[in-house]
Amino acid sequence: MARVKGALNTRKHHKKVLKLAKGFRGSESKQYRVANQAVMRSMQNAYIGRKRRKRDFRRLWITRISAACKMNGMNYSTFMNGLKKTGIEMNRKMLSEIAISDAKAFAQLCESAKNALK
Repeated sequence: MARVKGALNTRKHHKKVLKLAKGFRGSESKQYRVANQAVMRSMQNAYIGRKRRKRDFRRLWITRISAACKMNGMNYSTFMNGLKKTGIEMNRKMLSEIAISDAKAFAQLCESAKNALK
Protein backbone atom coordinates (compact mmCIF):
# COMPACT_ATOMS: atom_id res chain seq x y z
CA MET A 1 0.00 0.00 0.00
CA ALA A 2 1.05 3.54 -0.62
CA ARG A 3 2.08 5.72 2.27
CA VAL A 4 -0.52 8.28 3.34
CA LYS A 5 0.77 11.69 4.23
CA GLY A 6 -1.08 13.98 6.66
CA ALA A 7 -0.65 17.18 4.69
CA LEU A 8 -4.25 17.33 3.49
CA ASN A 9 -5.74 17.03 6.96
CA THR A 10 -3.18 19.41 8.43
CA ARG A 11 -3.92 22.05 5.80
CA LYS A 12 -7.66 21.57 6.37
CA HIS A 13 -7.25 22.13 10.12
CA HIS A 14 -4.99 25.13 9.64
CA LYS A 15 -7.46 26.73 7.23
CA LYS A 16 -10.30 26.10 9.69
CA VAL A 17 -8.42 27.80 12.54
CA LEU A 18 -7.30 30.72 10.36
CA LYS A 19 -10.89 31.20 9.18
CA LEU A 20 -12.02 31.44 12.83
CA ALA A 21 -9.22 33.95 13.47
CA LYS A 22 -10.35 36.24 10.65
CA GLY A 23 -10.54 39.81 11.85
CA PHE A 24 -7.99 39.33 14.64
CA ARG A 25 -5.13 41.83 14.74
CA GLY A 26 -1.63 41.25 13.43
CA SER A 27 -0.15 37.77 13.41
CA GLU A 28 -3.17 36.39 15.30
CA SER A 29 -4.95 36.19 11.94
CA LYS A 30 -1.95 35.22 9.78
CA GLN A 31 0.23 32.65 11.57
CA TYR A 32 -1.29 29.32 12.52
CA ARG A 33 0.41 28.84 15.87
CA VAL A 34 -0.45 32.30 17.18
CA ALA A 35 -3.91 32.14 15.62
CA ASN A 36 -4.62 28.79 17.25
CA GLN A 37 -3.86 30.21 20.71
CA ALA A 38 -5.99 33.27 20.01
CA VAL A 39 -8.90 31.15 18.75
CA MET A 40 -8.75 28.84 21.78
CA ARG A 41 -8.77 31.87 24.09
CA SER A 42 -11.64 33.49 22.20
CA MET A 43 -13.66 30.27 22.34
CA GLN A 44 -13.18 30.13 26.12
CA ASN A 45 -14.27 33.74 26.45
CA ALA A 46 -17.31 33.10 24.26
CA TYR A 47 -18.29 30.14 26.47
CA ILE A 48 -17.87 32.22 29.62
CA GLY A 49 -19.76 35.09 28.00
CA ARG A 50 -22.79 32.92 27.25
CA LYS A 51 -23.02 32.09 30.97
CA ARG A 52 -22.34 35.69 32.03
CA ARG A 53 -25.03 37.10 29.70
CA LYS A 54 -27.71 35.29 31.68
CA ARG A 55 -26.40 36.78 34.93
CA ASP A 56 -26.12 40.26 33.49
CA PHE A 57 -29.65 40.31 32.14
CA ARG A 58 -31.09 39.04 35.42
CA ARG A 59 -29.23 41.83 37.26
CA LEU A 60 -30.56 44.39 34.79
CA TRP A 61 -34.15 43.19 35.19
CA ILE A 62 -33.88 43.24 38.99
CA THR A 63 -32.44 46.78 38.89
CA ARG A 64 -35.30 47.98 36.69
CA ILE A 65 -37.94 46.33 38.89
CA SER A 66 -36.31 47.78 42.00
CA ALA A 67 -36.32 51.29 40.54
CA ALA A 68 -40.00 50.99 39.59
CA CYS A 69 -40.85 49.64 43.05
CA LYS A 70 -39.15 52.61 44.72
CA MET A 71 -41.29 54.94 42.61
CA ASN A 72 -44.33 53.15 44.04
CA GLY A 73 -43.13 53.28 47.65
CA MET A 74 -41.79 49.77 48.21
CA ASN A 75 -38.54 47.95 47.88
CA TYR A 76 -37.74 45.00 45.62
CA SER A 77 -37.76 42.22 48.19
CA THR A 78 -41.13 43.13 49.71
CA PHE A 79 -42.60 43.53 46.21
CA MET A 80 -41.45 40.07 45.16
CA ASN A 81 -42.65 38.59 48.46
CA GLY A 82 -46.05 40.25 48.01
CA LEU A 83 -46.35 38.96 44.45
CA LYS A 84 -45.55 35.45 45.62
CA LYS A 85 -48.21 35.68 48.34
CA THR A 86 -50.86 36.93 45.90
CA GLY A 87 -50.06 34.01 43.59
CA ILE A 88 -48.89 36.15 40.68
CA GLU A 89 -46.21 34.11 38.98
CA MET A 90 -44.45 36.39 36.53
CA ASN A 91 -40.78 36.22 35.65
CA ARG A 92 -38.41 39.12 36.17
CA LYS A 93 -38.03 39.79 32.45
CA MET A 94 -41.76 40.41 32.02
CA LEU A 95 -41.95 42.45 35.22
CA SER A 96 -39.15 44.71 34.00
CA GLU A 97 -40.84 45.14 30.62
CA ILE A 98 -44.09 46.11 32.36
CA ALA A 99 -42.17 48.52 34.60
CA ILE A 100 -40.70 50.24 31.52
CA SER A 101 -43.65 50.25 29.15
CA ASP A 102 -46.76 50.35 31.36
CA ALA A 103 -46.31 52.24 34.64
CA LYS A 104 -50.01 52.04 35.55
CA ALA A 105 -50.10 48.26 35.33
CA PHE A 106 -46.93 48.06 37.43
CA ALA A 107 -48.50 50.36 40.02
CA GLN A 108 -51.47 47.96 40.21
CA LEU A 109 -49.06 45.07 40.74
CA CYS A 110 -47.42 47.03 43.55
CA GLU A 111 -50.82 47.68 45.15
CA SER A 112 -51.77 44.01 44.99
CA ALA A 113 -48.39 43.11 46.53
CA LYS A 114 -48.93 45.65 49.34
CA ASN A 115 -52.43 44.29 50.02
CA ALA A 116 -51.10 40.73 50.24
CA LEU A 117 -48.58 41.75 52.90
CA LYS A 118 -51.20 43.35 55.19
